[in-house]
Amino acid sequence: MTDRLPPRAVALLPLLLFLLIFLGSGIYYTVMGAEFAFYQIKAPVAILPAIILAVLLTRDTLNRTLEAFVAGVGDSNIITMALVFLLAGAFATVTEAIGGVAATVNMGLSFIPTSMVLPGLFLIGAFISTAMGTSMGTIGALVPVALGFAQVTGLSIPLAMGAVIGGAMAGDNLSIISDTTIAATRTQGVSMRDKFKLNLIIALPAMLMTLVLLFILGDTTVEPVVADYQLILVLPYVAVLVLALSGLNVLAVLMTGIVLSGLTGLFMAPEYSVATWGGDIYRGFEGMLEIMVLSMFIGGLSAIMKREGGLDWVRDRIQRIAGAIGNTGKRTGEAAIAALVSVTNLFVANNTVAIIISGSVARELAEDYAVDRRRSASLLDIFSCVIQGLIPYGAQILLAGSLASISPLALISQVYYCWILGTMAVAAIVFGFPKVKLIPN
Repeated sequence: MTDRLPPRAVALLPLLLFLLIFLGSGIYYTVMGAEFAFYQIKAPVAILPAIILAVLLTRDTLNRTLEAFVAGVGDSNIITMALVFLLAGAFATVTEAIGGVAATVNMGLSFIPTSMVLPGLFLIGAFISTAMGTSMGTIGALVPVALGFAQVTGLSIPLAMGAVIGGAMAGDNLSIISDTTIAATRTQGVSMRDKFKLNLIIALPAMLMTLVLLFILGDTTVEPVVADYQLILVLPYVAVLVLALSGLNVLAVLMTGIVLSGLTGLFMAPEYSVATWGGDIYRGFEGMLEIMVLSMFIGGLSAIMKREGGLDWVRDRIQRIAGAIGNTGKRTGEAAIAALVSVTNLFVANNTVAIIISGSVARELAEDYAVDRRRSASLLDIFSCVIQGLIPYGAQILLAGSLASISPLALISQVYYCWILGTMAVAAIVFGFPKVKLIPN
């Protein structure tokens, strides 16, 4: 058999089954009044029936199907994601154990009014993510601090996490060194600078509106008591932020943070031993086990669905719908491109992969409907960013939820930037802004 089988919709059923079990069980236990309702059935367990269904629905041999699953689990993007999970968990645990989180929060509150905490977290997240080109490293570094701010000031923890995720996604979307920017510009054959300019025209108003909203929502009547802090305990965080801004690989940044935090603990606290340091690192690993396993399973499941023609069916269906509507102008083509990458992202749970899968078809749609290729690159990046920042089984929300010990579903409605950006992007399609002169395809 060929590696890619003919398109069919039934190949998408496994992911829908997972979402039904994952969301349905959480809603059921919420109605029943159970604590931690969405953790009664762990997500890595909820996805097992979906994997079994995918294997049963396959049109290939069992061995070849399992090979595809394992290849999906071992995809470089998935493995990198798993390593980020582990190192972020270890960094958060070690820095909290040595008192670094508390010291950073107390220092921040000495300079930042509580009403500016949420806007500040959003801006810092956007700045770091733009410099690093990755949202994951930004979330791993900032969530522990955001959690500390929320606990001390009385702010909503999901809201604080949403500010960090929103900022991280904003930077990832705009950064010229991010995987999504590289994938979008290469598949459409345009320069990063041109795509950045178009993105910024849509993203900047969304960022400003988000800042205003976070300022309003961040108004709290709780007056935090700012305790004394030791500056040396803050230095590991400062080092991580500086290294992140320098463009160092996210894995190297987090590993350096773990080492600096551990050495700081050994220097500052006689009772903090190498064995204690090692135990904290492993506790951080343990805290990330659930999302790491889930991400690997999703990678394997997505590989089977792609090989069985599920994603090809999505592509063909959107092309058919656009064709049935007829060549009514650029708006039809732009809407088809946005729908294509959005639906693909829902099924692969990775915005870079979604852009790569959708890229060639998006370029064909751009040619058919006279959509400027810079515009199609911008739409690919924006809509994949919006979906990735909102799906509860996406890496960004999973990481933030695990570090803050809250349900991923509690975060969806709190990532205001992605909701506002999505609204702005839809308005840009409907009203045709910004105006761009068509370049030859």
